[in-house]
Amino acid sequence: MNALAKVSTEQPAAGSAVLKADNVGVAFRTGQQYVEAIRNVSFELQQGETLAIVGPSGCGKSTLFNAIAGLLRPTRGHVEVAGRRVDAATGQVGYMLQKDLLLPWRSVLDNVMLGLEVRGSAKARSRDIAMKLIKAYGLAGFENAKPATLSGGMRQRVAIMRTLAFDPQVILLDEPFSALDFQTRLLLQADVSRIIAEHGKSAILVTHDIGEAIAMADRVLVLSARPATVRALHVIDLPKVGRDPVALRTDSAFQNYFARIWADLEMPPGTA
Repeated sequence: MNALAKVSTEQPAAGSAVLKADNVGVAFRTGQQYVEAIRNVSFELQQGETLAIVGPSGCGKSTLFNAIAGLLRPTRGHVEVAGRRVDAATGQVGYMLQKDLLLPWRSVLDNVMLGLEVRGSAKARSRDIAMKLIKAYGLAGFENAKPATLSGGMRQRVAIMRTLAFDPQVILLDEPFSALDFQTRLLLQADVSRIIAEHGKSAILVTHDIGEAIAMADRVLVLSARPATVRALHVIDLPKVGRDPVALRTDSAFQNYFARIWADLEMPPGTA
């Protein structure tokens, strides 16, 4: 299932910010008290960039994602996509969840077409778009297969194609590989990065896996423990094209980034 945010469909110029979070804060009422989940989080996502967000367990990463997707209204601050405030779940942000959430009674082709159907696209056009994606990304011959017959990696590939089919400006990836075995996870990190780059999309990846963040992202945003604030922002200065998640593990630069991000995560609350 993809959550969409109501925004302008005009594509920003390369190198410009496609998404901005401005002092976003979220608090929830529990009984007579307010629990602050996020405090004054600000960042920008550039056109064509992948930004990874990491933080301690329970720090509010998913809450921040829901605010970006338009599923949750921030208590303070706001999120903009292409210069327009996100104000509803009906626009140009695609939300890919931890589970693929494919409809079991629909074929691969019908699952990829789902978002286009919801938007009212003509069936012939939707089918053409879906078939091009299926052929381009290694599932030709499986278009009539049901999800239950697919491997976990194939199901996630269908999920990313479903997200791409309706051409969102921003793709949100909420720990999309966490349910997969280690080998499949590494292969899909490379696959999904390549697919997103080929379509010129901007993406935000939320993950608990530091190695995954380094392998897939141009920058890594580190959040503090709850209430989440921005603790650090690391620019990943590694070649993006052909970046191999397996080979990276033995690269000294990768190991340095890993150590620095881990140190940020280990910092006691209230320190900078």
